[in-house]
Amino acid sequence: MASNQPAPEAPAPFRPVSPGDQGRTWEEWNPTEESIRPVRGRHRVAKQRGLARSSTVLGVGVIAAVGAGGMATAQSKPPVSISLPDSIADNLPDAKSLPGVGAYLADDADQGTVGASSPLTTAGITAAEAEQGTTDAGEALRARILQQAEQQQAGAEAEARATQEKAAAEEAAAQAAKQQSEAEAKAAAKKKADEEAAKKKAEAERLAKLALSYAVPTSSYTITSTFGQAGSMWSSGYHTGLDFAAPTGTPVKAVHSGTVKSAGWSGSYGYRTVLELDDGTEVWYCHQSSMDVTAGQKVTTGDTIGRVGATGNVTGPHLHLEIHTADGSGVDPMSWLRGKGLSI
Repeated sequence: MASNQPAPEAPAPFRPVSPGDQGRTWEEWNPTEESIRPVRGRHRVAKQRGLARSSTVLGVGVIAAVGAGGMATAQSKPPVSISLPDSIADNLPDAKSLPGVGAYLADDADQGTVGASSPLTTAGITAAEAEQGTTDAGEALRARILQQAEQQQAGAEAEARATQEKAAAEEAAAQAAKQQSEAEAKAAAKKKADEEAAKKKAEAERLAKLALSYAVPTSSYTITSTFGQAGSMWSSGYHTGLDFAAPTGTPVKAVHSGTVKSAGWSGSYGYRTVLELDDGTEVWYCHQSSMDVTAGQKVTTGDTIGRVGATGNVTGPHLHLEIHTADGSGVDPMSWLRGKGLSI
């Protein structure tokens, strides 16, 4: 190749005088600024675009190859030759002849050959991937990404299944608990109903049996005044008994077996009979037209002890019945009679 200015020829290197060189004249070469001035011309050393042997450039090549989708390789670009001026190239010594340099370049060349013969994109490939036949780093990265995506999807699906199974189990447990609670509530309600029914049945049987020993004090009656009813016609301001309106002469009966405590006139009560029962309860029969028993006489349930009348403070014929407990307190005659199994 030509240059703008011819480069000065490099002086021959100094060498010792051999026997064949006797009689020749040798000049010592002393380098000067002019003799070593750099050559200026249009010749430029082109940048090397071929395969670089350093690990750093290799790593950049791998990244570039992977970024391109794993399809490019370092072998896809041909090497670029380096051009030097002819005058310099002809006078440069052979690099391999330099002491200690040739061996290094030879080894380096061998390594370059090996590097050039190996795919650039095999960097980062694991032994397991190599055994599976993966020789491209981009394909290996793609396979890893797909594998990771599959693992993540499998994990998400497993987590979703676990969540669904947990929710289903909780719902089933809630349903089972609800059904059990409803069953227990029904069982408790049934048990309570059965107990109530049994209790009512027992009470009915008791009252039916008890009613056999008790009797309604008169017949053909109409209830006209009840216990506790307020009114000015009563001196206490309220009614202290239960009135059975019936025709004069209607029989008055003993409600239970007992002893006649008294029988006679009692002011506003008219003719009154007091029957004392075995438990100390007193039954007062008032306003009678006549009395059929005397004090100290024992009677049984249903015996006639007198007749309905209108004696004392009355407005018409009726039986005024009062019930007093053993301590003398007055109670509602209707409730007391019904408590003995009688229907009033």
